[in-house]
Amino acid sequence: MFRFENIDILYLLFVIPLLFAGYFFYRSNFRKRLKMFGTEAVVYQLMPLYSSARPLLKFTVLMLVLALMIFALARPQFGSKLKEVKREGIEMIIALDVSNSMLATDIKPNRLERAKQAINTLISKMKNDRIGLIIFAGDAYTQLPITTDYTSAKMFLANTGPDVVSKQGTAIGKAIKLGVRSFTQDEEASKVIVIISDGENHEGDALESARMAAEKGISIYTIGMGSPNGSLIPLRNGRGFVTDRQGNPVTSRMNPEMLNKIAVEGGGKYYTASSTNVGLNRLYSELQKLDKAEIDKQVYSEYDDQYAYFISIALILIIFELLLHNRKNKRLSNLKLFS
Repeated sequence: MFRFENIDILYLLFVIPLLFAGYFFYRSNFRKRLKMFGTEAVVYQLMPLYSSARPLLKFTVLMLVLALMIFALARPQFGSKLKEVKREGIEMIIALDVSNSMLATDIKPNRLERAKQAINTLISKMKNDRIGLIIFAGDAYTQLPITTDYTSAKMFLANTGPDVVSKQGTAIGKAIKLGVRSFTQDEEASKVIVIISDGENHEGDALESARMAAEKGISIYTIGMGSPNGSLIPLRNGRGFVTDRQGNPVTSRMNPEMLNKIAVEGGGKYYTASSTNVGLNRLYSELQKLDKAEIDKQVYSEYDDQYAYFISIALILIIFELLLHNRKNKRLSNLKLFS
């Protein structure tokens, strides 16, 4: 099979007919100027070494060189062979808390934005692993099914916030159950759920859900966003802070004890985030030590470049053009083999 890798380069070939047109226009004007000195036969007798064919031959050779270089730039490729590439990695689902308490600013710029920044950096480091994204507050939702499309993962992550959920709360148990159902049926791949939350206003059976996930071979890791001292929760419009029923500002405090218990029950580890270090980098380094399974195979065609042949011929033609003079060779012109 033959193809050009950069086929758009071939449009440059249209320049060659234009150059030929310009050359013949120049030659036509040159002949008209010669006629000003007399008839063509008389003028040529005054220039015995003049050759009308050699300049045309040299120009034609240069145009062939230009055409060959254009073909070389277009990267002609011939033949193909199927190559199978195996990829190994883990499956990881990130469950991100998007409740209002994640807007607290004890981690700058706030808990949620700092977590999203860290997740984005983590995705940039991934190569062969599958990733999925679950968001949760009072309920859990699949934001992105498990995939290797890291560009889509970043796009869905950027559009995540408290406004995409209708029910407030911190339903970690529901997030774990949804994550367990979201993995593929590949039994060999290591499966991990990473919960990023402040753990506040904990609801449901998170410990039991983590225990059940561990029994199915799924590890639960948790990252606590925030500080035990806590922080006020800004309103989404930026005008004031969230208040309780009595009108007092609400201070959101991270619940490290609960997040640590969930990690222990899930057979994983608990990490505490800060403004400078969310903990995902340390977590990912540890996850890379897990057993990796062959998550998929890629089969693609591999082509062999042929541009070297075009360049070689072009170099030979350039040498020929340099050795070819515009005027006749005086010694060769006097040589008469059949006199």
